[in-house]
Amino acid sequence: MKTRDDIRNIAIIAHVDHGKTTLVNEMLKQSDTLDEHIDLQDRAMDTNAIEKERGITILSKNTAVKYGDTTINIVDTPGHADFGGEVERIMKMVDGVLLVVDAFEGTMPQTRFVLKKALEQHLTPIVVINKIDRPGARPAEVVDEVLELFIDLGADEDQLEFPIVYASAINGTSSYSDDPADQEHTMVPLFDTIVKTIPAPVDNSDEPLQFQVSMLDYNDYVGRIGIGRVFRGTISVGDNVSVLKLDGSSKNFRVTKIFGFFGLKRVEVQTAKAGDLIAVSGMDDIYVGETVADAAHPEALPILRIDPPTLQMMFMQNDSPFAGREGDKVTARKLEDYLKGKLQTDVSLRVDDTDQAGAWMVSGRGELHLGILVEEMRRAGFELQLGRPEVIYREIDGKLCEPFEEVQIDTPEQYTGSIIDAMAQRKGEMKNMENEGNGQTRLTFLAPSRGLIGYSTEFLSSTGGYGIMNHTFEKYLPVVRNWEPGRNTGALVSINAGQATTYSLQSIEDRGQLFIDAGTEVYEGMIVGANSREMDIAVNATKGKNLTNTRASGKDHAAAIKTPKKLSLEESIEFLNEDELCEVTPESVRLRKKILNTGERQKADKKKKKATN
Repeated sequence: MKTRDDIRNIAIIAHVDHGKTTLVNEMLKQSDTLDEHIDLQDRAMDTNAIEKERGITILSKNTAVKYGDTTINIVDTPGHADFGGEVERIMKMVDGVLLVVDAFEGTMPQTRFVLKKALEQHLTPIVVINKIDRPGARPAEVVDEVLELFIDLGADEDQLEFPIVYASAINGTSSYSDDPADQEHTMVPLFDTIVKTIPAPVDNSDEPLQFQVSMLDYNDYVGRIGIGRVFRGTISVGDNVSVLKLDGSSKNFRVTKIFGFFGLKRVEVQTAKAGDLIAVSGMDDIYVGETVADAAHPEALPILRIDPPTLQMMFMQNDSPFAGREGDKVTARKLEDYLKGKLQTDVSLRVDDTDQAGAWMVSGRGELHLGILVEEMRRAGFELQLGRPEVIYREIDGKLCEPFEEVQIDTPEQYTGSIIDAMAQRKGEMKNMENEGNGQTRLTFLAPSRGLIGYSTEFLSSTGGYGIMNHTFEKYLPVVRNWEPGRNTGALVSINAGQATTYSLQSIEDRGQLFIDAGTEVYEGMIVGANSREMDIAVNATKGKNLTNTRASGKDHAAAIKTPKKLSLEESIEFLNEDELCEVTPESVRLRKKILNTGERQKADKKKKKATN
């Protein structure tokens, strides 16, 4: 069988923050790819502003490095399960994977998730034990953990014979030895291992064309761009080809541009052939999973399977009293256009119309996935309102089922009792408990996703900020009956509009935790804090001190209030109850009741209590 020995196609996979993107940076620096005068920034592959701020990869990125006579096409994939839709599709484009594992942390929930996807595609693995110089690194034990994970996931014999490279990506060093003292400032061991281990693509470029789209991009100048791999044949600019649609239909189009990848750039090329990873424009309505084929021999490749969304939230036009003050995109039309436009590139997202005017049900792969979408929208100048996140139920074999997740928690051992109690309240079943040494314990649970909504803030508080929690979708199981999670505290709700005063907030803070400072402008129905008890309390946050001509006896004390808790966007979404909304603008995040009028809200509450009794 003829192969293209000048190319290798690999994906880099890992748990969040194990060093994938940093490793790609070093491969770019130390290959024969970039001009010497180019100063490569840290995490150069993370081009999105939110990716740089949060230190996570959200969107898969293509690059290619030159090593001797070989071009190594590299796809940097997200490590977080919420962006697993990206990972699944990338596996179809490549012949092997670099599994990057932290030499201290070892295998984590998302390590399992991404490796499972790779093994299902029968890809050839290379294991990179990264951060070998980290204090407390335990490379030998981590290799054993990786081997156990491979066996647990049903790896075949060839996959179990994975080569290992030890590296410190941040320092640009690597070696075949697990001794940090043997590290050298070179990526040659990694490059050599890739060329030697990863299979070269089959060269069947003399056969009819088959190119499958794995990712989408959009450009105002050339429109929709399909990114994927040429599995068979040759494609050239000007070719008339056929797109074989997901519904079984077909549509002909002319290829207007083809881009290859080299370094950090897309490079325009005239022709690509079997084994190449490319981007193609000229197709105005192509989607992920569809095949571009020779018009005379229209043969479709198997459709790519993408796990469906597990979480949904209502996105609404902002109708609060402060609507339109801080954003320039406030209309329902602009909101709808943006959300429907996101479907062009994010295949894990779903947007459904609702019976309510100016409201859409948006479904994604988790809280982080939807939270990133909201953050992107507020940065683009949007104002919107969000409902409480809800899991998506499915009927399987006649039973109503809900998503469950594997939860892995690393915590100082003194907090294990409270964590086990909290997870039990959320119907989490403990699967494993290990003493990690140095007073650390690792707990593993299987828990319903709806029980985890809003838990991360409580978790950080209960572990004093020292706990680390990771969770990833595991499977759908029958619904846990007679249980409805939610916060067990009420809200402090403003009964009027105006500026919050220190005098008023002093009298309110005894009832719970404030979310606002003195001087903050509030409106009726806006949530200004959390009650320490279960019920909501209507409060006057704008009342001023009565002025008289009589001086009070005793010393005057400077009025002061405790520092309020300023909620982040994620914390605000987690706080929501069923009758509340989160108002998001480019400058502010506010919490409010759905019914703003105090009297109407109290009537609705009485009516609801009567109906449930």
